[in-house]
Amino acid sequence: MPQLVPKRAVNTDAKLIELWCHDKSEETQRYYKKEASQFLEFVGKPITQVTLIDVQEFCKYLRGTGLSLSSQGRAIAAVKALLGFGYRIGVLRVNVGAAIKLPKQKERLAERILPEMTVLAMILNERHPRNQAILMTLYGLGLRVSELCSLCWKDLQPRADGGQLTVYGKGGGTRTLFVSPDLWQVLQMLRGEAKRDEPVFRAEVGNKYSRKGGALSPSHVTRIVRAAALRVGITEVKVSPHWLRHAHATHALDNGCPIHLLSSSLGHQSVATTSRYLHARPGPGSLQYLKLGVLSPMPIKQVQLEGDERDYSISVMGQNPAQLPESSS
Repeated sequence: MPQLVPKRAVNTDAKLIELWCHDKSEETQRYYKKEASQFLEFVGKPITQVTLIDVQEFCKYLRGTGLSLSSQGRAIAAVKALLGFGYRIGVLRVNVGAAIKLPKQKERLAERILPEMTVLAMILNERHPRNQAILMTLYGLGLRVSELCSLCWKDLQPRADGGQLTVYGKGGGTRTLFVSPDLWQVLQMLRGEAKRDEPVFRAEVGNKYSRKGGALSPSHVTRIVRAAALRVGITEVKVSPHWLRHAHATHALDNGCPIHLLSSSLGHQSVATTSRYLHARPGPGSLQYLKLGVLSPMPIKQVQLEGDERDYSISVMGQNPAQLPESSS
């Protein structure tokens, strides 16, 4: 592997991490640095001396922390990415992370898809104009929370049939999305005297959760979404802004949106990523070829079986069980 950066220029772990994170978003940098620090603290040695055994022991440590499989997977993925980056630029002689597999986990996308009427109720029950616009934009355009928080007025352009919005998304990709007349009007009502470079979704003056320039932070938007979910009775799960992105994708497919168009709108680099939403909402399966439909409850007098009173009787195609032929088995 050719050395792209002289080793003397990367003389500390901190410098390597800085190089690794330099083109990432603010949120991604914060997350990567946290995971890298946790790993290096665990191994207790410079990253140039890390071995495969060290990484395996770290994975074992994560399994014992009680973290969910998804949290373990994200931490391990971050470590693998750091080690892979160090190897690619020639700072690390061997990529020991390449031999580590991410933990397999249950696909939980279907659990995070809200019914269409629930999402609409969340929007209608939100009385704060800015917060209602946030919910409409997250759901209507399928934006990531980081994309929403980084929107400025210069990213919005009017059209005869509404408007359009340019999003700087994940991985540095840029996409332009159509904004319906209704949503365009809602957004324009928020602007007031705001200048081109000012954020579309501003925090109130003095709000401790505002970002540089007064934009709302992702954590603040999360609280807005969670409060909207609680308002319509969703108490057993913590709804996040990304759930509205999932809802956008699923409801669009349910209503006939072509998958290639949805993939483009979401900013996915591959249609294969978008196809997860098809698997989360399967069509008819092999169950339709079974004859369970002929079974229906038939209320009759309860019978006593070994001291337990239960109604075990069923009607099969309108017949009483007593009229059915006995099994030969």
